[in-house]
Amino acid sequence: MSVNSFGAKSNLDVNGTSYEIYRIDAVPGSEKLPFSLKVLLENLLRTEDGANITREDIEFLGNWDPAAQPDHEIQFTPARVIMQDFTGVPCVVDLATMREAVVALGGDPAKVNPLSPAEMVIDHSVIADVFGIANAFEINTDIEYQRNRERYQFLRWGQTAFDDFKVVPPGTGIVHQVNIEHLARVIFPRTVDGVLQAYPDTCVGTDSHTTMVNGLGVVGWGVGGIEAEAAMLGQPVSMLIPRVVGFKLTGKLPEGTTATDLVLTITEMLREHKVVGKFVEFYGDGVAEVPLANRATIGNMSPEYGSTIAIFPIDEKTTDYMRLTGRDEEQIALVEAYAKEQSLWHDPSVEPVFSEYIELDLSTVVPSIAGPKRPQDRIRLDVSKTAFHQALEAYAGKPEKTYSSYDKEVKQTMDASDPVTTNPGDTDDSPAPRHLGEGTMPARVEKKVPVTLEDGGSFDLDHGAVTIASITSCTNTSNPSVMIGAALVAKKAVEKGLTRKPWVKTSLAPGSQVVTDYYEKAGLTEYLDAIGFNLVGYGCVTCIGNSGPLIPEVSQAINDNDLAVAAVLSGNRNFEGRINPDVKLNYLASPMLVIVYALAGTMDIDLFNEPLGQDKDGNDVFMADIWPSQAEIEEVIAGSISAEMFTSRYADVFAGDERWQNLPTPDGDIFEWDEDSTYVRKPPYFEGMPAQPDAVTDISGARVLLKLGDSVTTDHISPAGAIKADSPAGKYLIEHGVERGDFNSYGSRRGNHEVMIRGTFANIRLRNQIAPGTEGGFTRDFTVDGAPVTTVYDASVNYQAQGTPLVVLAGKEYGSGSSRDWAAKGTALLGVRFVIAESYERIHRSNLIGMGVLPLQFPEGESADSLGLTGEEVFSVEGVTELNDGVTPKTMKVTAVRPDGSEVSFDAIVRIDTPGERGYYVNGGIMQYVLRSLAKN
Repeated sequence: MSVNSFGAKSNLDVNGTSYEIYRIDAVPGSEKLPFSLKVLLENLLRTEDGANITREDIEFLGNWDPAAQPDHEIQFTPARVIMQDFTGVPCVVDLATMREAVVALGGDPAKVNPLSPAEMVIDHSVIADVFGIANAFEINTDIEYQRNRERYQFLRWGQTAFDDFKVVPPGTGIVHQVNIEHLARVIFPRTVDGVLQAYPDTCVGTDSHTTMVNGLGVVGWGVGGIEAEAAMLGQPVSMLIPRVVGFKLTGKLPEGTTATDLVLTITEMLREHKVVGKFVEFYGDGVAEVPLANRATIGNMSPEYGSTIAIFPIDEKTTDYMRLTGRDEEQIALVEAYAKEQSLWHDPSVEPVFSEYIELDLSTVVPSIAGPKRPQDRIRLDVSKTAFHQALEAYAGKPEKTYSSYDKEVKQTMDASDPVTTNPGDTDDSPAPRHLGEGTMPARVEKKVPVTLEDGGSFDLDHGAVTIASITSCTNTSNPSVMIGAALVAKKAVEKGLTRKPWVKTSLAPGSQVVTDYYEKAGLTEYLDAIGFNLVGYGCVTCIGNSGPLIPEVSQAINDNDLAVAAVLSGNRNFEGRINPDVKLNYLASPMLVIVYALAGTMDIDLFNEPLGQDKDGNDVFMADIWPSQAEIEEVIAGSISAEMFTSRYADVFAGDERWQNLPTPDGDIFEWDEDSTYVRKPPYFEGMPAQPDAVTDISGARVLLKLGDSVTTDHISPAGAIKADSPAGKYLIEHGVERGDFNSYGSRRGNHEVMIRGTFANIRLRNQIAPGTEGGFTRDFTVDGAPVTTVYDASVNYQAQGTPLVVLAGKEYGSGSSRDWAAKGTALLGVRFVIAESYERIHRSNLIGMGVLPLQFPEGESADSLGLTGEEVFSVEGVTELNDGVTPKTMKVTAVRPDGSEVSFDAIVRIDTPGERGYYVNGGIMQYVLRSLAKN
């Protein structure tokens, strides 16, 4: 029950329906708060209980000092949890395991049940195995069901066993698109203790791009699956009241630019500004010029520039979008009335108070791409050829000759004020961005390799060949402007007689079925099909590494000749090793440019001055010849998209097709584990867990499992992508009777901890500095004489057999990228007790604590290298026991003993940032903390 110490409880009448609300203006000072903090304030008012949420917490937020550094913890209670299946399956596995464990502790298994609405969209399991043919979607979906039958049966059990847990079946759309088109309420109506309440829709999600819903004015962000489980079970999310960056928008996007160009520009700006752990909030006259779909695109990329959220306020664009996507008028009326009553409706004449300010004139945005390995490395399209030349050096070596006259000319005409940043952006001590055009401008290294396809076609393959061109991922496939634009590019290309180059694997994976509906109505599907962009599935495909195999002969040529080829995708992630193991350079681009690069077939092209090909009469065809105007795009949108499309597609969204409905479904409150399953296994987290936690202890005798550099992402840590037959995970599957062709991906097997442990730190691009000369999941095993090189998994088995704790040493921005709980789960299960990094990404640091792993940070200005640490030392940590006394020390003493007996000691910064996190750590993890609470109550 709410304490209501501010007397905030009131009523709001909307067209004859009365809702109980908690008035934000009941708190003095609330009028000056930014939109996002008003939402947090309402959350505290409504959940005030005098214990977890106190009057002092509410007063502190009301008196928020925008200039202060975050130091006050609050407990945020999200209205709901949203999941995708890769990260969601382990959540359901853990909940099923907790039901058994709570019985062992004398509790009621029914208490292990979502207390807030939890919704899962199965969107990460489809792989583009088949492409470029009319029935690619049906074939890929059939393969998906064959591969994932066990997982899907388990999820169907969860849908029936757990209350308030719903599953959107495969083949429907991408989780974030389904979220903004259907699941998001904006203002949440819910009956609580018999009273109809209304309050802002808020959510946490098991995917970092949950922030896409920020475009609708919904405060929500990505958390680890571990934290999401706790939220489902009624545990608030512990957080520090953040700094809020005001991002003022003015002007209007110029002709020829897209939402993708805008978001890549914003990503670069905010990375340079340094917004990690902060809220970003958009305001100003330019907000009205940003369509809702563009807002969602900007919110989606929040993890790429590091902020917790990137939110737009509620306004007419919000309600117009709700009406377009088929929300009922009663809900829309509630949103408008509530937002205006609570001063959450955007007023461009009011300039809120923010901690920091940044501004962008939309008219200055230019066509851009980003790459070749990070989303923040924006490249102006007019100098993309030169940027590719520069990037190629890292993959193919330096050329013998100097740069060409073309490159000289581009260098001289470049605007040096427009940077292509390599700034990691996650820390305040990140290096300054470099500017394209500084340093050597090399000519391109050529390595033409003849290739003959099975159908008799032949060509030369060279460095920079575009081997994947994919319209994929949540970032852009929610946006009708760029999706219609891409189809119009295809139409004009076909009319000019152009088609994709024969070495390009093309794919179209829209965010929802509505996209193909409006393609059909506009008569554009045939043009996409004609150049190979046939529908391959509705889901997150290439962006997460589900690109499927390249054309076999192309793959062979790449691997035999060590070619540095490229992928171009309309996604948000392009980290090394993520897209496809054959592809070294990955570029983010708008769906329209994805089509263009498929036609060009290479990154070695100036799209403004060099032709894509020739028309039927032999005349050169340039990008400008097939690029539609904004007026053309808007005309097609107006004539092809309607609310009826959304209401029809989402009328029975949880029912699924015949394949889903015909799956045999287990029943019962307790899941019956199949000991022979290689997909879903009972994890060991609660085995032998006592009702009260043992005291945490100092650590001694620890060995280094990995010594890593900067920018190690969760992609490098967490198992993802294909499973190699000769890897520890592959050997495990073979030993359990799984044929190589049925391995599926790591993501699909996240419900089996045995597979996932073996795949942790196994990314093919990982470089472990204590095993020089290797690439991938290798380390040295100091339990064996001579410390030979072996796999990370095999070494960890030996260390754990000897009772040796392990440590990971890392550089800056450790754990950036997706909110993958297995990056932390795998780390813990390998026996890693603590990590020492120069800096952390927010979600991964939180997840490490959630798995009982201690995150420490090198002293300011120091690193493993500056301290002379090689990874051959034996480590100890003193000061851990202080956590048992209810206090978190600022530092802990770390001592490393070198092989020659000499020592180096330093005071490592403790990155347990809140009292709540301390509680999780001393319990051995967040799941153990929640389980003990449930059993106790």
